Amino acid sequence: MFGRLRSRRIVRPDGTIATKTVELPRSEWAVLIHDHHSGYIGWEQYLANEQRLAANDTRSGQRPPREGIAICQGIMRCGSCGQSMSVNYRPAGAHYDCSVSRANHRQTAACRSVKAEVIDELVTERLLAALAPEEIALALAAADQVQARRARSDRALELRVERARYEAIRAERAFHQCDPENRLVARSLETRWEAKLRELADAEAELAQHAAPTIEPSRAQLEALARDLPKLWASTTTSAKDRKRLLRALIADVTITSQPTSSELRVGIRWRSGAAEQHTARRPLSHNEITRTPRETVKFITQLAKTGHTNTEIAAELQAAGIRTGTGLPFTTHAVRHIRRTHHIPAAARPSRDRDLTVAEVAARLGVSPGVIYYWIRHGQLAARREATNRVRVPFDPDIEQECRARITNSAHILAQTKITATGGAV
Repeated sequence: MFGRLRSRRIVRPDGTIATKTVELPRSEWAVLIHDHHSGYIGWEQYLANEQRLAANDTRSGQRPPREGIAICQGIMRCGSCGQSMSVNYRPAGAHYDCSVSRANHRQTAACRSVKAEVIDELVTERLLAALAPEEIALALAAADQVQARRARSDRALELRVERARYEAIRAERAFHQCDPENRLVARSLETRWEAKLRELADAEAELAQHAAPTIEPSRAQLEALARDLPKLWASTTTSAKDRKRLLRALIADVTITSQPTSSELRVGIRWRSGAAEQHTARRPLSHNEITRTPRETVKFITQLAKTGHTNTEIAAELQAAGIRTGTGLPFTTHAVRHIRRTHHIPAAARPSRDRDLTVAEVAARLGVSPGVIYYWIRHGQLAARREATNRVRVPFDPDIEQECRARITNSAHILAQTKITATGGAV
């Protein structure tokens, strides 16, 4: 070949002249000799290799099928910004991510990252449903109708060729019967003959193009493929790349649209035939949503807290009812405290301070040390409860105060400690 490149002079914005080498289209090459050297590949193979390289060039926007498990790789589009979605492989699985819009600063609030499993299951289900035996039967019936229409069209073209050939023969006969001395009539008949020959050539070319033989599988082969396709699709010997090739043979692209505040996805599938359909899918729950405490449990804890139950008592009630945390563990005091702090569940209104005192206040009123009060509480001799703030409160009405003073009077050990405290440590 010769003349593939050409040097051109260009004028730069600053006025200087520069020489630039450009590649010309193949139709403008000066010399192109096919299969000149026997040691090289043939011209047809070279064109096929060139076409395959262009189809695999991702820098020009091509998305060839790759080895990953995401079967919609390369044909996923974001319904919000219109950009192609890339595939990211994470420990949790493959995700379709609208990363191109982020890089181009065109990302919108609805550009999302979606787990590939959700979309792939829906698209696979629709693909296998479209290739079901009954669908294949309908397609074959439609193909029979198309074949019948094509046969009628072929017959019409054959009649057109016969008519054009007859008109050309008549024009030729009229031209030969014309007197050669009558040049004006002879020229008109010759022009008419040439026009009829062109019409005949056009009709024959259209008939040859329309009647070109096509290699089509038989009805039995298509029905057998439809029966075996689900098994073939799920087989471990079928690679992800083969699944993607089959998918792309029927589906042009898949578009997802979602709202920022909704877990619902609208999935649009556009088929190669031009048909389009739309489906609805739901995004999978996140780990936080899965392990979150149910609302019914939170309401139950709120009701118990309003009736004055402590965290320990609430945990015991939940365990007795068989209710567990979002992670499936039994409720503990710490878990109840965490839920109440997270959901801002207050404690019940405290009784008046005359009937509900702290340990220090009870000890001061009785004239004993706080250790005596804690001893009574531990041994069940004095009732107490723990607030949400972890402070111990003691119901202390006059009857309880009278019982405590009688217990002090009957205890020589407590009286001795009381005297030591009153005398400042001197006996």
